[in-house]
Amino acid sequence: MEQFQRTLEAVVETDTEYGIKAQERLDFLTKPPGSLGVLEQIAVKLACIQQNPMPRLGKKTVLVMAGDHGVVEEGVSAFPQEVTPQMVLNFLGEGAAINVLAKQADAKVVVTDVGVASPIAEHPSLYQKNVRRGTRNMVKEAAMTMEEAIEAIEVGIEIVTKEIDKGATIVATGEMGIGNTTPSSAILACFSGDELERITGRGTGVNDAGLHKKQQAIRTAIEINQPDVNNPLDVLRKVGGLEIAALTGVILGAAAKKVPVVIDGFISTAAALVAYKLKPETKDYIIASHISQEPGHKVMLDMIGLQPMLYLDMRLGEGTGAVLAFHMIEAATRIINEMATFAEAGVSEGK
Repeated sequence: MEQFQRTLEAVVETDTEYGIKAQERLDFLTKPPGSLGVLEQIAVKLACIQQNPMPRLGKKTVLVMAGDHGVVEEGVSAFPQEVTPQMVLNFLGEGAAINVLAKQADAKVVVTDVGVASPIAEHPSLYQKNVRRGTRNMVKEAAMTMEEAIEAIEVGIEIVTKEIDKGATIVATGEMGIGNTTPSSAILACFSGDELERITGRGTGVNDAGLHKKQQAIRTAIEINQPDVNNPLDVLRKVGGLEIAALTGVILGAAAKKVPVVIDGFISTAAALVAYKLKPETKDYIIASHISQEPGHKVMLDMIGLQPMLYLDMRLGEGTGAVLAFHMIEAATRIINEMATFAEAGVSEGK
């Protein structure tokens, strides 16, 4: 709990003075002002985060948190729970989509077992931080105790701090957990008050009957647990997930260390929403990578006040969208550092 509280206190607003200076340089580059759109916005945001009007990127890391969910008992997923540990092994074997895309982006993949139901054999590239063997079935009781939720958050803080201390200059959030769009939708339902039919999607691709089961499971879980929407930790522990809690910690931990964090899809954004509710200043450090097929994803991003960079119709998770965004973010830093100004290039400025 002390680590969690210290981290919250360390998250402060970024210094806009550096963003103003970055924008001034961008406006003098050999292009019409604002013509590089989002790339310019990213450069300014990074300048504020790094407190450097000419921000640069070094090592890039994606943190994949894995956890299982008791609510899969309700038939909310098209895939069985044993897929979670199997996919963790696939990540470690560098055979998953996130491995391929991270390699292309020259990014490191770090995998953590924070709540997988089945034990996973020791592996030199796996952080073994299992808080409990999957959450409880939130349809019947709270998914976690408050102590478990905070412990999972602190796992995320610990891992992101270690990776930043090893040299990571930007981090991305990734996850693995069969059934995890259900708690993510439940978190959104609590904070937004929207109709479940509007914000609940098909996740891994459930049919109409599965979607109905999913909506009913969320409805029942909220009725039984009565999460306090004014207490983000209460919402997280009652209808959330261990990997969602750990990603909340990753986002808070990165912000506390003044490092940008690129969020992936629906599950990562559920964690970002919790982090934002806990400490609104966190928003200053978050970059939204893409908009997924989940109907609630845009609602979440709008609630935080974030604009996604990419529209790729993806719904895989793992951090795949966030790692793809690394390319655009690096492009933004190269523009502000490497592009010539009108004076440097001897080009006449427009009026």
